[in-house]
Amino acid sequence: MSATTTAAPVPAASPARDLADDHIGLRGHLRHTGALMRRNLLWIRQDPESMFDAVLMPIVFTLLFVYVFGGSIGMALGGGREEYVQYLVPGMLAMMALSMSMSVGTGFNQDIEKGVMDRFRSLPIGRGSVLFAKIAVEQLRVLISTVILLLVSLLVGFEIDRPLGLLAAVGLSMLFGISLMWVFLALGVTAKSAQSVQALGFLVMMPLQFGSSLFAPTSSMPGWLEAFADWNPLSCLADASRGLMVGGPVARDMWVTLGWTALLTAVMAPYAIRKFTTRD
Repeated sequence: MSATTTAAPVPAASPARDLADDHIGLRGHLRHTGALMRRNLLWIRQDPESMFDAVLMPIVFTLLFVYVFGGSIGMALGGGREEYVQYLVPGMLAMMALSMSMSVGTGFNQDIEKGVMDRFRSLPIGRGSVLFAKIAVEQLRVLISTVILLLVSLLVGFEIDRPLGLLAAVGLSMLFGISLMWVFLALGVTAKSAQSVQALGFLVMMPLQFGSSLFAPTSSMPGWLEAFADWNPLSCLADASRGLMVGGPVARDMWVTLGWTALLTAVMAPYAIRKFTTRD
């Protein structure tokens, strides 16, 4: 009796995954990014509570620092509350660049936990498009938050003497914010839960925020902390923004800020995309 052998069936390859892994041209990435941006904007429209941080944070923090700390710190600056408003607002731009960036990683991790990203990974789209679309929509939220900050600042006495400098400061802050978003996206992809992203994010945020010139001059700090603050990217961003918006030195702090922006983006963007692509 002759034995017959049958070959085991070969699993069919997933067309979506094969296409996604192939090279996708620039036009394809732009089309995918645009479609995903529309999806993210529609999600915000269905969940307007997701805009609460962008709307309320600049109002609450500006009023808190101006009316609680403004008098005493303003006296240390050689003036009063009015002097402190001119000092604080450029620092608030830098603070929002950091705070709004952390929410990107938290939201991205929540999408992973809900299985949304598994669905995206099964589609024939560029993997990087998912992250680029997330950053683009978050930048829109940052812009809305910045407009609210400036409106509140005008109400508490901020004087805009350099409109072009103001625009340059906003642009510099948003550019640096993009590099921070890549950091928190990488954290959102690798962390096990949204709570982990928040905990690790606060460990990053607290030293950067309070070991800086965001809210008060660094001259009264201990020497070691002042040295850290002088090279802290948030200090450099805040001081460059002050120079652009109210006058003062700009070049050194602007170039340090741009250097940090380029370094963080060059390292964290490829890492975040690779971890998202290979995540199990």
